[in-house]
Amino acid sequence: MIHVNPKEKTRKSSEVGKVRSYNEVVQYLDAHWEPSTSLQAITQINNALGNIAETLDAITIAGTNGKSITQYFVIKLLQEEGIKVGAFFTPHFISYNERFTINQEAISNKQFTDIANEIIGLCESEKIKTTTQDILTGMALKYFKDNKVDVVIAENCTETYIDPITILQPKVSAITRIVTSKYHSVLEHDIIKSIMNTLPKDCHFVSADQSKLNLQFMHTMAEEKGLEWHMPLRKLASLAYPYAQLHGRCAALAERISQLYIQNIVDNASITIQQSLLSKPKGQRGRPTIEAKRHAELHPKKTLEQFWQDVITALPCRFQILDKEKPNILLDNAANLDAFTNLFLGIRLLHYHKPLKGLTLILGCKEKTIDEDEFIKLLRYFFKKTSGSVIFCELEKNSWDVEKIVNAAKNAKIKARSATSFKEAFESATKSVDEKNGLVVISGSQEIISAYWHIKDTKKL
Repeated sequence: MIHVNPKEKTRKSSEVGKVRSYNEVVQYLDAHWEPSTSLQAITQINNALGNIAETLDAITIAGTNGKSITQYFVIKLLQEEGIKVGAFFTPHFISYNERFTINQEAISNKQFTDIANEIIGLCESEKIKTTTQDILTGMALKYFKDNKVDVVIAENCTETYIDPITILQPKVSAITRIVTSKYHSVLEHDIIKSIMNTLPKDCHFVSADQSKLNLQFMHTMAEEKGLEWHMPLRKLASLAYPYAQLHGRCAALAERISQLYIQNIVDNASITIQQSLLSKPKGQRGRPTIEAKRHAELHPKKTLEQFWQDVITALPCRFQILDKEKPNILLDNAANLDAFTNLFLGIRLLHYHKPLKGLTLILGCKEKTIDEDEFIKLLRYFFKKTSGSVIFCELEKNSWDVEKIVNAAKNAKIKARSATSFKEAFESATKSVDEKNGLVVISGSQEIISAYWHIKDTKKL
């Protein structure tokens, strides 16, 4: 017979229905992180909320890299059309609030706390066994429904675990790119299958993946599932330098996603068509009327080319340049070889644009996320083209073997050293480059970027 301490029983029962403060909600969420193994919890939450997921117009974006950047560009395009856009981002770097935005404005602490208490309380009263991701997804459903957004855009991270966001029934869905490494337990086609199997019939589907084999597999699956297949991306959007080379394909994908949504889903009568970047006015074939000419002269229509030239990638911590800092800081959440390839290209482009006087990388990665041998080859090639050094930093949890990779880097003739904490690495890096024209790059994981913001004592991005 199991004997329960009466005090412990009282404490646990008092937790049910407890109204938590903002900080207590954060502590609760921090304590319940684990991969989702099924959609059971989010399905129960959705049912208890009145099946919100089925009533929301949604766009989902999946892939190995580029999801957040693509999502950001879709938000900008749809806002330009006058559409109220709710976005559910992942991950966050300072606060959970970053994950929930409406027209690019993050949720307030009060709204976050109120909705979190409602969802956590619901799970406790209904005895739903949840993870933090289930709770956050339930919060997103509730938040966007209450605020009557026109469309929800969400990242689907199915390539690493079963993402509760797949409870949504998207009208449009996209895959940015699928790349695996030796640490992936599944193959590229298996990842594609797990993503596309969650999509409803008649969903409009498009991809920016450049692998012909992957695209052929996607096309076959789309036909089998009754999805609306659209031709894959072949061009880059004309963003300003250096973003066109880095994020041009994400921007082009965002343009296609937005066009599909506007042309196939949105009721055209509900938006200002004459100012639309993405749809053509009906009934204006042939020569325009005198009235139409006057209107065009007084209200010149912005073109997509003009739009892209005005838009830069301002999404925090995804190739974010802090040029007000001394020395300049570059934050990028690259966490796999493909993302690092793009990051290194970006650094070289910055160097071509304005020569750097000193470059130091601070890299902190989680164990078993990057093929270290291939990474050293990539790093060695990068430093052949651009002079600099690297500091490998230990993370607080699940860090890669810093000493091992430092030795591998030194054997490859790379200037490398280790640091036992981010603070130590950052102080060393800032001293090693020119204060005005030097660059310190911080990358490798969500944790290493969060560590930067914590030592800067920054409360928001």
